[in-house]
Amino acid sequence: MDFELPAALSKTLAELDAFIEAEIKPLEAQDDNQRFFDHRREDARTDWERGGLPSVEWEALLREAKRRADAAGFFRYAFPKKYGGQDGSNLDMAVIREHLARRGLGLHNDLQNEHSVVGNNVGLLLMLHYGTKAQQAEWVEPLASGERGFAFGISEPEHGSDATHMETAAQRTGDGWVINGEKTWNTGIHKAPVDMIMARSSGKAGDAQGLTAFLVPTDAAGFRVEEMLWTFNMPTDHGRITLRNVRVPDAAVFGGEGRGLQVVQHFFNENRIRQAASSLGAAQYCIAEAVEYAKQRKPFGRPLASNQAVQFPLVELQTQCEMLRALIHKTAWQMDTQGAFSVSDKVSMCNYWSNRLCCEAADRAMQVHGGLGYSRHKPFEHIYRHHRRYRITEGAEEIQMRRVAGYLFGFMKQRAPKGVEA
Repeated sequence: MDFELPAALSKTLAELDAFIEAEIKPLEAQDDNQRFFDHRREDARTDWERGGLPSVEWEALLREAKRRADAAGFFRYAFPKKYGGQDGSNLDMAVIREHLARRGLGLHNDLQNEHSVVGNNVGLLLMLHYGTKAQQAEWVEPLASGERGFAFGISEPEHGSDATHMETAAQRTGDGWVINGEKTWNTGIHKAPVDMIMARSSGKAGDAQGLTAFLVPTDAAGFRVEEMLWTFNMPTDHGRITLRNVRVPDAAVFGGEGRGLQVVQHFFNENRIRQAASSLGAAQYCIAEAVEYAKQRKPFGRPLASNQAVQFPLVELQTQCEMLRALIHKTAWQMDTQGAFSVSDKVSMCNYWSNRLCCEAADRAMQVHGGLGYSRHKPFEHIYRHHRRYRITEGAEEIQMRRVAGYLFGFMKQRAPKGVEA
């Protein structure tokens, strides 16, 4: 067995580092852009006068970073070559995501909104697989460049993890549909021209079939953003929306009538393995910073690093990082060689454990740094806040564990959802 990274991937990591130093770091430093990364002035990102939305200047800076990354050939790395990408594999993306997060905080890879110089564009992947020719003609290029995106209306106030019991309903009328319901945690809804709304179009509550995805214009009559939900990691781009007799044509159906659940499930594995790698990278950064500080800090005339009470918790965290990295790489490789749904249990293991590990590593780094670690002069509280959400979003850790149990005890089988290629 060969555990060395492919030579081409190692070359890409080196090229990414050079690009970040040459293009992104200077951009981060100019025009007082550092205010967005100075943890004492972090609220520069938040426009409190507009309900806690991301500030215009902050989002403009992110767009410029993406533009430079796209021009340099990095932003579309994971996309098919015909769309300007490099056919990046799951293993490639896992390694890259960990590498970028391990560098620490910065404009190259921000935790608050999943910004990165190497895009992880869920909307594009979905569009390429499920979009009609007309939808692809309208959306592929702006999605690929990061210039445009759509929000995701899946969760509801009364239904989060169980999408099959959602109450939002779509009724056919003539050559279109009328949608009524309510959605929450619509990420990116403050600027998205379209919201991908999941609604029950047939069947009964609990049925896996009968859910349909619709691309609903956010300026449609009856579509309303009721509030932006303030969170642990401000600013907020998560909205609660209502749909009151919203009319859309048949052309708004995305992925086929009654196949909405497959749309949602299809790329969960790819997203979860990449998120696991990102959390691993952030955890490794926290551990490295804590180790370095422990070697330098000398209370009572001796380095903190000489105390086993400091050593052992960091040893345990580092051991978990090493084991998790091996599992992430193996799982991503199996996804590439055997199909994304061949190791669904392993993906869930990687995801829930890495997100928990990141929070524990950030907490331990705070403890080692003492009062300084708890302050906003260090990045650990920032890392904790921004990674804590991943223990809930895209499948809470309890749901991930339940999924693993389903495979472990034989209640589930390793296979793709109906209508989805493995």
